[in-house]
Amino acid sequence: MNTKIFFGILALFVLQLKVASAKVVLPSFFSDGMVLQQNSQAAIWGNSDKNTVTITSSWDKKSYKASVASGSWKVKLATPAAGGPYTVTIDDGEKITLKDVLIGEVWVASGQSNMEMPLRGFKDQPVANADEIIKNAKNDKIRLFLGEKVTWSRPLADVKGQWNAASTEVVAEFSAVAYGFAKNLQAKLKVPIGIIQVAWGGTLVQAWMSAKSLNPYPDVTIPQDNNAALENKNVATGLFNGMINPLLGYQIKGVMWYQGEQNRHEPENYLKMFPAMVADWRQRWNVGEFAFYYVQIAPYISKTEKLSKASLELQPKVPFLREAQLKAEKLIPNSGMAVIMDVGAQNTIHPPDKQTVSDRLTAMALNKSYGFKNVPYQGPEFVSQAIKGSSVWLKFNYADGLYFKNGNSNNFEIAGKDQVFYPATAKITKDGIEVSATQVQNPVSVRYAFKAWAMGDLFNKNGFPASSFRTDNWVIPM
Repeated sequence: MNTKIFFGILALFVLQLKVASAKVVLPSFFSDGMVLQQNSQAAIWGNSDKNTVTITSSWDKKSYKASVASGSWKVKLATPAAGGPYTVTIDDGEKITLKDVLIGEVWVASGQSNMEMPLRGFKDQPVANADEIIKNAKNDKIRLFLGEKVTWSRPLADVKGQWNAASTEVVAEFSAVAYGFAKNLQAKLKVPIGIIQVAWGGTLVQAWMSAKSLNPYPDVTIPQDNNAALENKNVATGLFNGMINPLLGYQIKGVMWYQGEQNRHEPENYLKMFPAMVADWRQRWNVGEFAFYYVQIAPYISKTEKLSKASLELQPKVPFLREAQLKAEKLIPNSGMAVIMDVGAQNTIHPPDKQTVSDRLTAMALNKSYGFKNVPYQGPEFVSQAIKGSSVWLKFNYADGLYFKNGNSNNFEIAGKDQVFYPATAKITKDGIEVSATQVQNPVSVRYAFKAWAMGDLFNKNGFPASSFRTDNWVIPM
């Protein structure tokens, strides 16, 4: 055989073999059963060894061409109003078709154990009414993606997981708070709901932050970039790299966040880091200033009579962490905090009532993100105090129909300039609340439920509780 013909045939064979083996590689969350955000420019991306990739969406039969640069490509699809199922075909010489794609509302659920806690509960720590919720969970319009827990030394491109329609088996292993939110939202909006869960119990906010966002904190050690798993889930940047970075750019409506218990020892730092984390996520996500709704940590302290030294040292700092979360709402645009002072559990850091948490996050989203302005979501919010003789008069926003759950409250304390607090009598007036105590004739400050453990009892007519609060700015105990 002529040498030129032989090498020509060989080259053609190699080329055909390469074409046959070429295949688009997608992150795990671009797959069958996924949910894309409605009425948006929803990005899809991946890898290919070809020069161009063609993406076709079945809802409008429109094709998009994406150039491949350094093996990567990205395209934005114009999504319609909610509907489906649809298909998305990706072709770089070999076609991949993503089937059963829904268009609806997409939210990310992140944080630590109270967000991670599945409907089946943790060992010896159940979720209230879980059996009934799980039994009635079948709903093809709710799609859930449970992301793998990964901590890594450099930003990753994928977080492993799989989209599944809500079913008894799937929701049992999924976040109780996030599923409750999805169920509520789907019932109200009548559109598909997609939730991406990336949460890990017992984690610091520093682990969820990028290296750049931690630059202002020289005391925080950034791990060496050796492209390897980190030994500890609380190493700074590890969870951002492994679980958040892969999602950056996925079009979402917002984030649900339930975290803070692990940072109870450093409320002042938390007040700086938490808003910085949110700002950094939004800048990197680059899909607009998406909603960020979070849960204030619940009251908690062990019933054990003899607390450990660490617990005793932590106890006085807990209410200051809640205060940091309260203040953060003013620092984070398009945010909201669900107060759960009334659903804590004294003997566990994981309150079993997750449905109330879901309900309050849903009310916030409906009012602030979906325009249902008739849906209340806000409890009484302390505004100011006025000292009149031996009494302190407190004013509140969202104060229509103030009431104490049990007719009166034992959660108020009052102090003079000596900063010694005494139990106080609180009376609801037409303008707010009057607080006084016989031991304090010259009051300076009032505190409400300002302890590690307190069962909130101040509500407004809509049944939403007040956060714990203080009227002073005295130094946080070290």
